[in-house]
Amino acid sequence: MLTYASPFSPGHPFSRADIAWMKWVEQQSDGRIEIQPYWSGSLLSSEHSMHELRHGVADIGLITPIYARGGAHLIRAQAGFYGGLTTFEQQTALWRCMAAADPQFGRELHGLKILAVQGGNLPGIVTRDRAIRTLDDLRGLRLRAPSELLAVLKDLGADPIDMPMGEVYSALAKGVLDGVVAPPDTLKSLHFAEVAKYFNTIRIPRGAYAARAIGERRWRSLTAEQRDLLERSTEVWEQSLAAELLVANDVGLAAGREHHVEFHDMPAAEQARFDAIYERDGEVRARALARFGIDGLPTYRLARSVAAQVMDDGGIRCSRDQT
Repeated sequence: MLTYASPFSPGHPFSRADIAWMKWVEQQSDGRIEIQPYWSGSLLSSEHSMHELRHGVADIGLITPIYARGGAHLIRAQAGFYGGLTTFEQQTALWRCMAAADPQFGRELHGLKILAVQGGNLPGIVTRDRAIRTLDDLRGLRLRAPSELLAVLKDLGADPIDMPMGEVYSALAKGVLDGVVAPPDTLKSLHFAEVAKYFNTIRIPRGAYAARAIGERRWRSLTAEQRDLLERSTEVWEQSLAAELLVANDVGLAAGREHHVEFHDMPAAEQARFDAIYERDGEVRARALARFGIDGLPTYRLARSVAAQVMDDGGIRCSRDQT
């Protein structure tokens, strides 16, 4: 018996992918591996999930190192290196390129065996009661955003903050927040269409991160056969996540239309302006890692080189020579 823990409810798109993975593992093991899920933060917290897994609070769990308060400095910074990539597969491939090239990733994920890497749908900007038509419309707005976008949004005159996504609905409803940087799927999955009136479809890059893991001590306690099965399950898990997120994106757009959310596109010139600021900030973030004794520039340069060489079929190829 293995335990699995997530801060999300069983109906969330992430959790539906988790359930598909559980069923695959149980089927492939002929029932010899059973997985007991614990949902909605009942066993594992969002903020301390990596630490809790290392100490065996659960065997396997959903982790979000990009939101860790400490100890994952490069992982947090690299989330801002994905400009030009648009698909889940591209995002996870770039993560693996960087993680293979820089041992700092492994150091920041010590004590954990990663079972799945996650990308996501590209975010736009959801706003409560002011339509965003140009970047200048962001000025003065209090927006929830991931850490890799805080400096970018400040540069544009917004007042960004980083808070747990689970707190955003209430903050929007009360007017504590004016908006949130989030993909369309959240209009349904987090019910943002109920408390916001506008969505701007600006293409904001989305980073990948190690998202499902088992504690290293628990991993070593498994048989070689069990470890082999879980290694093979990675592809299944990531494909399930990608599929669920694509469906959720369409469902979110439909929910937005049902709740009469207005959708606005960002003009091409404004998109280009945003992209330039985003890329410049990525390099600044990479350089700033020096204060933690981390040389982030090689990883940043690798990411930009790989992203610039998206293949005709939409895939990407990495090489250590690109560093």
